[in-house]
Amino acid sequence: MNNIYHVIKDPVHGTMQFTSEEDAWVKPFIDSPHYQRLRHIKQMGMGDFIFPGAVHTRFNHCMGCCYVGSQIAHKIRLSDEERQLVMIACLLHDIGHGPFSHAFEGIFYNKCIRHEAWTPYFLNDFKTSDFFQHYNRTNSKHPLNEEKFNEIANMIMHKPVKRRVLADIVSSQLDADRLDYLLRDSHFCGVQYGEFDSRWMLHCLAIVQSHDGERLGITHKGIGVVEHYLMARRLMIRNIYQLQKKLALENLVIQLFANVASSLEENNAYAQLRQSRLGQFLLAANQFNRDIKDVSNIDEHRRRFLETNYPVYKELCDYDVFAMIRQLAEVSDGHPATQIAARVQQRVLPKTMRINFTDLEKATHLLNEFKAKHQKDFQDWQLVLIESPHRSYSSGGDDPILVVNEHGEVNPIDKYSIMIDAISNKLEHIAFLSVDKMIADDKRVTELMKSIAKHPVPVDV
Repeated sequence: MNNIYHVIKDPVHGTMQFTSEEDAWVKPFIDSPHYQRLRHIKQMGMGDFIFPGAVHTRFNHCMGCCYVGSQIAHKIRLSDEERQLVMIACLLHDIGHGPFSHAFEGIFYNKCIRHEAWTPYFLNDFKTSDFFQHYNRTNSKHPLNEEKFNEIANMIMHKPVKRRVLADIVSSQLDADRLDYLLRDSHFCGVQYGEFDSRWMLHCLAIVQSHDGERLGITHKGIGVVEHYLMARRLMIRNIYQLQKKLALENLVIQLFANVASSLEENNAYAQLRQSRLGQFLLAANQFNRDIKDVSNIDEHRRRFLETNYPVYKELCDYDVFAMIRQLAEVSDGHPATQIAARVQQRVLPKTMRINFTDLEKATHLLNEFKAKHQKDFQDWQLVLIESPHRSYSSGGDDPILVVNEHGEVNPIDKYSIMIDAISNKLEHIAFLSVDKMIADDKRVTELMKSIAKHPVPVDV
């Protein structure tokens, strides 16, 4: 095959070059309906309601991840066949996402079904003799078969693989996924929190020897850029991914789903929605959430739901949700679902009030008392306490970032960095009260907010 470069112009990585051979490795997957669906799933959920430029999609991110994975594979000198498997795994790692990405996972009880649970079903659709025959017509030098594809699936699903360093490129604390999405999300949000020296990071990546074999690590020259990278991740989490307004809006959408799902069965006004793909899925999810509290074998209950509802789920995208929101927003029947839909459609965002983590128990008690006293005047979705703890870096377990020093010794990076040691395994909390804007000026609500705060806390309008 002629060594012709196929070029994709990318706003984050610039000119992404793929050889003809690499293009043949990934193009059959890119052209598939499953991967094309990712064009219609935004990377940051409802993020563009806060950051107007954040309209990039899972499609963009997965392409970028595939490119970064290929660059890492070149840097650490993987074989062509290994690079092929890594690139495919990076390309397909987010194939299981539903509408609005992570936000959609909130429709399930305790978020007990996440996008990773759907991923094996999407991957299995590629694992057919017809697809392999089609793929191998242009990849005779490195054909795919079920055994190789299982290795790709294992990299994505965090299962044991023949060579751990390949899986580290796909999923670890230093993987191609994070190296792309921090830069990409930062760029499209119009902020600089997620920026770090990705070129120097790539230069410093290396295969290191650990107690459990070869791992993807960093040379001692890269300690500084990893510090920058981990701080960039922390800043993106606190200022973008878990921004109060964004979380409050996404909670509003989850409340919308819950109210629609509970009304579809008996409310004839929603008969048309009941026949839609999203309506069918929400009905099934509502039944799942009711049943799971009483079942003895939760894993089996979850497996049956996934298997039964995958044919509908695989067709869902953001457009299904926006169509439902628009349809409901045009109805004025006083139902919670139509009220929430109107808020989202017209971008009437909730007001938020930060709560110190130490005051969370008190705030929960006061809010519950208030709701019990005023249940006829305010709906449950209008006043919600939201908590979102996070860790920027975990040094324990089997996935630390490893550094090989000047003497060839390998240690976790927190042994060399005071800054990283300081944030390692530290659980940081974000907690706030989300208040429907239409009731935020009610005297009873403002008094509640004052009583929750030990000291007056500015309300984010």
